Amino acid sequence: MNVLDSFRLDGKIGIVTGVSSGLGVSFATALAEAGADLIVCARREDKLKANAEGIAKSTGRQVVPVALDVTKESMVARTVKAAEEKFGKVDILINNAGIGSAKPAVSFTEKEWLSVLNVDLNGTFYCAKEAAKSMIRNKVRGRIINIASIYGLFGDIIPAVPYYAAKGAVVNMTRALAVEWVQYGIRVNAIAPGFFPSEMTKGVLEDKSTLGYIQGRTPMGRLGDPDELKGAAVYLASDASSYVTGLVLKVDGGWSAR
Repeated sequence: MNVLDSFRLDGKIGIVTGVSSGLGVSFATALAEAGADLIVCARREDKLKANAEGIAKSTGRQVVPVALDVTKESMVARTVKAAEEKFGKVDILINNAGIGSAKPAVSFTEKEWLSVLNVDLNGTFYCAKEAAKSMIRNKVRGRIINIASIYGLFGDIIPAVPYYAAKGAVVNMTRALAVEWVQYGIRVNAIAPGFFPSEMTKGVLEDKSTLGYIQGRTPMGRLGDPDELKGAAVYLASDASSYVTGLVLKVDGGWSAR
């Protein structure tokens, strides 16, 4: 196979969560640009539908919006079933849905702590599990990509302990599932982004001192552009990475190299 052809996703069906805003839109667009048809999911249906229409128009692919709360396992199962009914299978899952909150650890209530873990960790597991069940059932050599974070690998001065904890768990869950599901031909990898402008990071990045710290701490001296995550997503979703599983791919402007 020509090396460029190995990055194509023609005939593949993907599910991408968290596509109401931010990086989820970039991930979904990347898969569609590479040839995949999609189920895109989020809780906010109006924004989700608008993004799905935009991606479909720009890429010419089928992009079906499905409202989903990833913390509800029954909803996750219905979403995967809907993908099977529409397209017959699921080849790719990008587990992108996530939330975060920045404040001192001693200030977090039980509800706030559990809220982040329920979305960022439990929701990621529910989606991975249901997608894997579909892949196994339909004998699909699937690709699951969990969106972690550099904050799943490092501590930092920005206080957001539930987020650090959840993303750290996602990193090791990725490794564990990669080992467990390799027998079915399912590859499980993660992307650990550095700082990118998004709805979730807006509050942090609006603080000039924090923004200056982030830019100074990043060897490239800047935030990432969401389009700079597209290549990583397509690589891990495609045959170009056919011998790669259990990887945590850092896309961080050199943050983790320091």
